[in-house]
Amino acid sequence: MQSFIRSFLIILMLAVQTAGFGCGSKPQNASENTSAASTPQAETSNQSETLPPLPSVQQYSYQIVNTYPHDTGAFTEGLVLDGGVLYESTGLKGQSSLRKVDLETGKVLQIRPLGADYFGEGITMFGNTIIQLTWQDHKGFVYDKSTFELRREFNIDTEGWGITTNGKHLIMSDGTSTLHILDPETFENIGDISVQDNGGPVNNLNELEYVGGLIYANVWNSDNIAIIDPGSGRVNGWVNLKGLLPAQSDGKPVDVLNGIAYDAQKGRLFVTGKYWPSLFEIKLVRQQ
Repeated sequence: MQSFIRSFLIILMLAVQTAGFGCGSKPQNASENTSAASTPQAETSNQSETLPPLPSVQQYSYQIVNTYPHDTGAFTEGLVLDGGVLYESTGLKGQSSLRKVDLETGKVLQIRPLGADYFGEGITMFGNTIIQLTWQDHKGFVYDKSTFELRREFNIDTEGWGITTNGKHLIMSDGTSTLHILDPETFENIGDISVQDNGGPVNNLNELEYVGGLIYANVWNSDNIAIIDPGSGRVNGWVNLKGLLPAQSDGKPVDVLNGIAYDAQKGRLFVTGKYWPSLFEIKLVRQQ
């Protein structure tokens, strides 16, 4: 009898384990499955399936509309067009300046040299003033637009490369992939724009121009201009200006592309470069 009872109890225990009411494996597996479904990896995977794909980046070439003379002694760092007149900032220590230039002839109408210790960089217009950056001096200057009289100086935390405005704020580059939004009164950094295309961060952002709600940025030491959405930081388009000017012109050496100006009233876009003999009005040509 004892043998029969022992056998009956063993059979009963096996039945209970098989049904999952003991310490069997089914509840443990169910717990693991629930945990896996709630892991960050699983959530990320589910979310990525619902995100829209990155938009394709539009490619542009160019068509030359007009060609104008440009001072081959100008190491161009910044360019602005206002009222049909060019304003230009030139670089290199001992040669840096702020200039007013006749568009049609390239003649320098007005000039203010910087101090010998300063390396001039980008410029922009804001109201009745011209704002000019310096490269590694952590300093900028505000001039009267008409007289070029110095109104004030200001400090910047990074290197100064390019600068433009959306009419409300200043937007400054420092050679990285980050654009800095500055308060035009205090020059404090009030925000940043991280610029990326589908290949990642876009570095060496230099001369800037605000064109129709977008930022055009010359990429230093290249023939390319990035067209940037200031809201997202994404590059919506690339302008390839390769071949616009040969490496040498009239036997004189030239340097890199640098200088973008936009005529908002007539919708004209201008580009030039350091020591270039020409300033070009161009039209963008969309590539298929």
